[in-house]
Amino acid sequence: MTMPPTDDIPQAARDVPLDAAAVAQHPWLRRTRGLQRYLSLALLALAAGGLVAWYQTNGFSATEFGRPFETMINRSVASAGGAESPGGGESSQEQENRDVAVQLAPSSRTLLNHRAYDEAPTEELVTLNANAAIRLRAAAASQYEAMAQAASREGVSLVPLSGFRSQAEQEQIFFSLKADRGQNAQTRAEVSAPPGYSEHHTGYAIDIGDGNRAGTNLNTDFVDTRAYQWMETNAVRYGYELSFPPDNFQGVAFEPWHWRFVGDRTSLETFYSE
Repeated sequence: MTMPPTDDIPQAARDVPLDAAAVAQHPWLRRTRGLQRYLSLALLALAAGGLVAWYQTNGFSATEFGRPFETMINRSVASAGGAESPGGGESSQEQENRDVAVQLAPSSRTLLNHRAYDEAPTEELVTLNANAAIRLRAAAASQYEAMAQAASREGVSLVPLSGFRSQAEQEQIFFSLKADRGQNAQTRAEVSAPPGYSEHHTGYAIDIGDGNRAGTNLNTDFVDTRAYQWMETNAVRYGYELSFPPDNFQGVAFEPWHWRFVGDRTSLETFYSE
């Protein structure tokens, strides 16, 4: 069989040997494959070096890299400078650091649809002008006073009924009224938070009444008062919002008298952080 003239074979075909052995041994391909292997090894080395450098920069050892993630989180306690206690347990410094971390961590605990809240520090509480027995955090108190004065100028009388409550006070309210009214815990929780889970612990929550209609204090009839209607329109101007509106996601009964201050960063994080 006569082979076609070389000029009839496409240029690309003429440049590549026809047999597989020749293809494998072609100098240009050998150089290309060698370069590819070199580049692959170089990239792997760079990646490995970068990973090691990152862990060294962040203080993680190879041993810690192999431990569960929880161990890595707790490592900050061990590196805080406290010496090991006899027997390999935590030192007092390590325990103190752990306690502080727990106290500062946002709470996600709930009980009977209420969130857990820490008590406001006593030194951050101030009394209200209208009733020295009622205390709020300074920012919440200042804005409440301004709000009450603004309402008064429009002929509306806002009366503070309850502010900060300790856990001990909330325990008395929750369990005594629960027993007196023959309510089970779930039913009681619909109208009052268990101790440790009340917004009143924060120093940002306040119960408000109408000075001209005392009979509506702490009941849903308060919704028909001028005080509530004024609050519904104007409270947001002073950083206050209704804690438990109708059909709220927590399943707590509608409380038109219960308002909370969310007008600064700390108060906002208290109620809205996850």
